[in-house]
Amino acid sequence: MLNRRILRVKAFQNLYAYEQCKASNFNLAKDQIKEAFLPDLNSMEVQDKPQLKKDAEIAVSLFSKNLKNKSLVSQEDVSTKIKSEAIKAINVYHKSNEKDYEFLLKNMISSAEMIPQLYLNSMLLLVAFGDHVEKEAERKKKISPDQIVGSSSELNLAKNVILAKLKGLAEFETAVIRYDAQLDELELEIKEWFRDYVKPSEAYQEYIKVSQPSREDDYKILESILKKIIFKNDTILNFFSEKDMNWTENKSIVRSLASKVLKNVYEQLEEGAELLPEIAMNWEDDKEFFQNIFNLSIENEDLNKELIAQKTQNWDIERVAFTDKIIMSMAITEMKNFPSIPVKVTINEYIDISKTYSTPKSKQFVNGLLDVLSKEMIENGEIKKSGRGLLDNK
Repeated sequence: MLNRRILRVKAFQNLYAYEQCKASNFNLAKDQIKEAFLPDLNSMEVQDKPQLKKDAEIAVSLFSKNLKNKSLVSQEDVSTKIKSEAIKAINVYHKSNEKDYEFLLKNMISSAEMIPQLYLNSMLLLVAFGDHVEKEAERKKKISPDQIVGSSSELNLAKNVILAKLKGLAEFETAVIRYDAQLDELELEIKEWFRDYVKPSEAYQEYIKVSQPSREDDYKILESILKKIIFKNDTILNFFSEKDMNWTENKSIVRSLASKVLKNVYEQLEEGAELLPEIAMNWEDDKEFFQNIFNLSIENEDLNKELIAQKTQNWDIERVAFTDKIIMSMAITEMKNFPSIPVKVTINEYIDISKTYSTPKSKQFVNGLLDVLSKEMIENGEIKKSGRGLLDNK
């Protein structure tokens, strides 16, 4: 359904979101403690504001130091209220994290499963624009059967060979049905979008001046409509964002998949080749990988952070880019827990993610650290590969 690189990116995005949620939950829990020690404005008794402030600070410190302990550990005697509020805050923090985790995991899967429908809809829009041109020509012909309406080149999009080949693909038709991709509710909008955005575009006007467009001409106009209109026009993009709450994150992936299919059709791959490779994979296997890389990265966060810290002794771990820490933690998790994936494949995948989602210097930093860590973990037996995973470990 989706290639592993896309799944890694989406897992990374959700791990990033989870870390942001944890930071927010931490601050909210601290605010809860501070509110518990605010002066009672309804009380007639004298309030010791300095002491209340001090108690709040002690409770916050106790909370911060015991987030991962099963019981409160303190080096000083504190009041029952301080202990009580610290415990309440710890419970609230963990419950909030658990709720966010469950939401992100569920949303992560549903978001990935939505991608095929979204990119297929973008392809259907191209088909719909071509069909619209043909219908308009037929309508004009019925109105004025004895007159020549426009030039034959105005029908170029209706006769586009790339669209014709795409429409004739059995796997495309099957995918459209499987993922419930359809534009039935957009009949009026398609007419308006073509009239307002496609037809006036410079690329389209040049296209309909060509009396006999080549296959390359047909490909280039579709690529132009896809990239410069469908994926750039706010009005059209609203259609996608209304269907997908994660559209901001999914947009670049959907655009990439749609572009790849167009290119595959244009290049007319050999008979039997997969023109829609992204929806031909075994989703159940990929979904398991997807869930595991997310879950195991969270489960092994502390251990991975310690490994990273050991190799950055001259560099405060807290100063390492936030995104780099997530990327490297995912890579370490994958190397240790997925025996069939070669180490070099894992390292290269996360280097590529760092290029797009982290700092300009992240590529070298991530590459160097993962290279050193992988060699050490192979030597001490922490990384054990089998099958295809042995390819680069000989």
